[in-house]
Amino acid sequence: MNVNKDEKVKKAGICRLFCIFADMKKIFLSILTIFLLLVVLMIAGSFYMLSYSLTPENNKGRNITKMYARLYQDHPDMKPWVDSLQQAHAFHDTIIVAQDGDRHAATWIPSSSGSHRVAFLIHGYTDSYVRMLPIARIYYQMGYNVFLPDLHGNGRSEGEAQQMGWKDRLDVEEWIPIANTLFADSTGTTQMVLHGVSMGAATTMCISGDQTPSYVKCFVEDCGYTSVWDEFSEQLHEQFSLPDFPLLYTTSILCDIRYGWNFTEASPIEQVKKSTKPMLFIHGSNDSFVPTRMVYPLYKAKSGIKELWVAPGSKHARSQSDHPEEYARKVEGFVSRFVH
Repeated sequence: MNVNKDEKVKKAGICRLFCIFADMKKIFLSILTIFLLLVVLMIAGSFYMLSYSLTPENNKGRNITKMYARLYQDHPDMKPWVDSLQQAHAFHDTIIVAQDGDRHAATWIPSSSGSHRVAFLIHGYTDSYVRMLPIARIYYQMGYNVFLPDLHGNGRSEGEAQQMGWKDRLDVEEWIPIANTLFADSTGTTQMVLHGVSMGAATTMCISGDQTPSYVKCFVEDCGYTSVWDEFSEQLHEQFSLPDFPLLYTTSILCDIRYGWNFTEASPIEQVKKSTKPMLFIHGSNDSFVPTRMVYPLYKAKSGIKELWVAPGSKHARSQSDHPEEYARKVEGFVSRFVH
């Protein structure tokens, strides 16, 4: 009788163990399913964020006709100036084949005085050279030649994705000697300022940390960001109310796999730390897209000759249009010290 009782106890114990193992298996499978779902969602979210950020559907810079219409709407006084240049056949276009095989376009405007001074102007995110024409007019009236590239994937330039200034710097560094050749004086050289707005400002700052030709004398950055990571983090919080982890990390990895660069290495502030040539920093005091607070660590990171102007009340990339006369004075006052 005791033997039968012991066997029953053993069988009951074995049954309980099987039940425990079965329950553990269900829990494990549930956890695994949830984990796999999270991984799938994270990967899908990363692809979406990368596409949303770097290949936006509404790339306004692609439509040059609409860009001109917007220019004349925002700056009615620009049309007579542009018309006069067009009538004088002063707009010239050129194309290069970049290292990645894409064709990149640029427009250049020669000085009416035969000057060897050059303003190399760099537009922002999903824009084109057209957006830089109000600033081009400032330099043209100062007697400068003007060179206006369309960045990779913008305006008339081929390319799949925005490069956020990081790889754009390499494309611009291909353009710089071409601009120098176009406008060189009898000694075979120019004196040049690089001036960028928004993503173009990030491009300018990234170039400033690389070795540049001696004829590049100074830089002007208008509302650039400290790093791509910081800017995308800001937009992730503002537009989607999401934290950095994990989406920003996984999207950065995906960007590296797909486009060959990541959000942490694309850092204007790290490039500015290496910059040795003079730089003027401009930012609107009410900028919420590239927050005004970003300009202060950028300015602090720059050693050597530098100036900072925070345009009162201006939102993102609006400093020139809000304060045209003061903007022109600030630019001319700074640049004229180094470009002669």
